[in-house]
Amino acid sequence: MAEIRREQAGDVFAIRNINDRAFGRPNEGAVIEQLRGASEGLLSLVAVAQGQVVGHVLFSPVHLEAEDGREWSGTGLAPLAVLPEWQRQGIGSELVYAGLASLRQTPCPFVVVLGHPEYYPRFGFEPASRHRIRCTWDVRGEAFMILVLDERSMRGASGLARYRAEWDAATKECRADQGRDWERETSLELATSSLEGMFTDSYSDYWKPGV
Repeated sequence: MAEIRREQAGDVFAIRNINDRAFGRPNEGAVIEQLRGASEGLLSLVAVAQGQVVGHVLFSPVHLEAEDGREWSGTGLAPLAVLPEWQRQGIGSELVYAGLASLRQTPCPFVVVLGHPEYYPRFGFEPASRHRIRCTWDVRGEAFMILVLDERSMRGASGLARYRAEWDAATKECRADQGRDWERETSLELATSSLEGMFTDSYSDYWKPGV
C-alpha cells in the first residue's frame, strides 16, 4: 500500500519521469508542466512506496457550458500514471480514490474523465451522455464519463465540457505524432486516463491511464 500525498516542489522530476515512462511519450508530462505554471485549481497527488515516488494523478479545471448560457466549473481527471514496474498493484486506484475524497471536501460539483469504460465506473463514474454532457473532442460516447459530486448544483446541467487549452494542443500533437486514427485510440487507449493513456492506469488503450 502506497502513501498518497500532495505534490511537493521536489517531486517535479519524478512526476515527469513517471508519466513519460508510463505512457511511452512526452505529451502528458509536458502538459502537466504547462498546467503547473499557468493554471490555478490543480489537484496533483503522488504515490510514494519504499521511499520512491511511483505514481501520479492530476485533476485540472474543466468548464461545462450549457446552450442557455449557464456555466459550471468542475475538474477533469488526467493523467493518471504509475511507473511500469509498480503497475497492477492498485496504486492507480489509490490515487483516484484519494483525489476524489479530497475534491468532495471542496465546492467542486463534478469530475470528468476520458478513459476506459470498464475501469472508471468502479469509482462512481458513468457515461456523461446520460446527463446530456459531451466532450469538446469527438470521442466515443462511453469513453467520456462524469462523476457528479454535488447533485443539487448540477441539477439540470448539460452541455459541452471544455478542458483547458493546454489539453487541446496536446491532443492535436499526439494525433500528429502518432499518425494513427485518434478516435480509435481514444476508445482503446484511454484505458486509464491521460486523458488513461493520452487519456489509462497506464493502461494506455483509450487514452489509457498509465497504471
